[in-house]
Amino acid sequence: MGATGAFALQYVPRALVVPGDPAATADRLRDSEALFRLGLAAELISTITFIFTALVLYRLFQRVDRTLATLMVLFVLLSVPISLVNVLSEVVAMLLATGGNALSAFGRSELDTLAFVAMRLHSQGFALAEIFWGLWLMPLGILAMRSGFAPRVIGVLLIVAGSAYVVHAFTSFVLPQYASVVANIALLPEAGEISIVVWLLATRFGAASRPKLEVAAAPS
Repeated sequence: MGATGAFALQYVPRALVVPGDPAATADRLRDSEALFRLGLAAELISTITFIFTALVLYRLFQRVDRTLATLMVLFVLLSVPISLVNVLSEVVAMLLATGGNALSAFGRSELDTLAFVAMRLHSQGFALAEIFWGLWLMPLGILAMRSGFAPRVIGVLLIVAGSAYVVHAFTSFVLPQYASVVANIALLPEAGEISIVVWLLATRFGAASRPKLEVAAAPS
């Protein structure tokens, strides 16, 4: 989920969107349609995988606190429709950039501007979903701290990461002139959510590498 999400939400927009330049952005969309559509697929995969990730973590932490585990899943499920609908903004941007007979009444500059607006709308939808991407980490962090089997520091890092996501998202809407500054500052605390991925992988592969004891069958 993290790999496809990073590709779709970080790499692809940075590669295709030219800030403040609709014409250049539309040119990149037309020239890199394959990359654009690969980004769409990655965004869909990441969003759908998010559902199963939350359900797996619910099974892991439900005995710690069922209410918090349920709240965690709820925040994830609230973000999913936003993310899926948000993909349509990118689809609209590509349709406008590539034109077609149905759009022949509009001039090229008008279509490029509309495509650019659609891409901007996608970034705003991303900020809206980001609120829930932050909120779900908070109950998950508390669960990790209370679990007794996960390192407490992971819980702290998750709560800090969730707070950073929420602050960044609200800044995008309330104080957009500071959004880029806050985004750069928030990168470090947001990276704290990687801690649980590292721990889960280490636990999984650590268990797989431990030798299994063979019990000899008792003589009949």
